[in-house]
Amino acid sequence: MDPLHQFEIRPLVPIHIGDLDVSFNNSAMFMVIAVLLITALLVFGMRGRDLVPGRLQSMAEMFYEFVANMVRENAGPDARRYFPFVFSLFMFILFGNLLGMVPGAFTFTSHIIVTFALALTVFVFVTLLGLVKHGLHFFSLFMPHGAPLALAPVLIPIEVLSYLSRPVSLSIRLFANMMAGHTMLKVFAGFSVLLGAGLGGTGYAIGILPLVINVALVGFEILVAFLQAYVFTILTCLYIRDALELH
Repeated sequence: MDPLHQFEIRPLVPIHIGDLDVSFNNSAMFMVIAVLLITALLVFGMRGRDLVPGRLQSMAEMFYEFVANMVRENAGPDARRYFPFVFSLFMFILFGNLLGMVPGAFTFTSHIIVTFALALTVFVFVTLLGLVKHGLHFFSLFMPHGAPLALAPVLIPIEVLSYLSRPVSLSIRLFANMMAGHTMLKVFAGFSVLLGAGLGGTGYAIGILPLVINVALVGFEILVAFLQAYVFTILTCLYIRDALELH
């Protein structure tokens, strides 16, 4: 089977508004599932608020503290009010990544349109935050502090281009890592099946090697799922700090 078949968007509930296709598809369904799982974890995990936390409460508190420390250390103390936005972003990406590891599930973070929408949301939020807090002084961000004024015609276009490339780099990094990882898993899984079917008993023995590699890749992909959510979120924190402090 084509290893890219797993990324195919399939409409589940056809919805058409004029010529616009807004059908509810498998990607949207797994986004809803991710939101429901996150809500269930936080609501049921923190419902008891026991002094000796259970598994769900421990997990909810662990995620909360992890993101809170990330915001505090990378975005600064003034960014605490934006914790809900950063926390929601981290949890949504993390659960989207991890859901894709379930056999038969759909990895919505492996689509560039989804990751670009998330990155564009961050970009618009950070830009508006900087404009609201600093007004037109926000544009001083594009002229590095202490740089000679004579270099402004060179530095400003470079800084503007770098700033505008943020949503592109954020979205491509997440999309590419998730898509490449799942494609690789599919290819190695196919190797195991094909070797066994083509070579009989000998093939099954040889097929153990790609199977072992596939098991290792699953563990690696789970690590990548956490890592990519972390990278996306920590870069968001750094962008928020830039908007607040104009560094």
